[in-house]
Amino acid sequence: MLSRKQKHVLLKFFSMFSVVRGYNILVVVLAQYLTAVYILAYNKPLRQVILDVNLLLLVLSSAAVIAAGYIINNFYDSEKDLINRPLKSKLDRLVSQNTKLSFYFVLNFMAAIMASYVSFQAVLFFSFYIFGIWLYSHKLKKLPFIGNLTSAILTITPFFAIFMYYKNFETVIFVHAIFLFLIISMRELTKDLENIKGDIAQNYSTIPVVYGERTSKLMLSVLALATLMPMYLLVFYFEVGLMCLFFYLSFCLLLVFLIMLWLSKTKIQYLILHNILKFIILVGVFSIVLLDVDVILNRI
Repeated sequence: MLSRKQKHVLLKFFSMFSVVRGYNILVVVLAQYLTAVYILAYNKPLRQVILDVNLLLLVLSSAAVIAAGYIINNFYDSEKDLINRPLKSKLDRLVSQNTKLSFYFVLNFMAAIMASYVSFQAVLFFSFYIFGIWLYSHKLKKLPFIGNLTSAILTITPFFAIFMYYKNFETVIFVHAIFLFLIISMRELTKDLENIKGDIAQNYSTIPVVYGERTSKLMLSVLALATLMPMYLLVFYFEVGLMCLFFYLSFCLLLVFLIMLWLSKTKIQYLILHNILKFIILVGVFSIVLLDVDVILNRI
């Protein structure tokens, strides 16, 4: 049996894990490594990529900055989250705001130190990334369009760190990035619909608050239709191997998403839509291995 003190420490650990959304960070770390192995450094020996210390430090720097970003976002959104996510907010509040801010600065400092081992350019990259996350959390997220656009850009920014490291400028990479950007943009707008009650209470000028739910649904429909172009190019123009199965699945899920979108009115319905988009992103990460199923055997 755990003692009372041990239970308290364990609860604080889970609270901090909830604040930094550790599960999301683990997915990003996995996605960065899979992107490096299967897309950006596909012509290098697998062992060389996996054991590359510079890649490891870039991935760890990204993880640290993302964790710090979730902390500062949680700090500014604490009142709104009490309305939109009361249970999660209760868990998050087990750790004091001062402790969270201390972790915020420590994580960003660690990211800069790790990036400095790679290059000065890496330090500059992560410095701008840190500033961008702070500016978004403090000011930009309350603005319609700008907040959604900035959030989507910041979400895919860690992949540019790996992209710049390998200097791979193939067109297929940009098409993959466009598809991911569109899905993330849809997720952010759907999240605004889900959180509209708290946004109104805290005077957040999000798209649903300013322009209404119908306009938001029209924008989501346009974004969903826009994903057809990168999906078509990736399936029929570029060589993506068995990953084409993922894009067929994505097409079907987006069709379901659009039908449900125009029938949705409540928070729980928007939450389901949000989870559909999260599922597409998660499956997309694991489906990267389908680009070349023989990659492990051929590159060891």
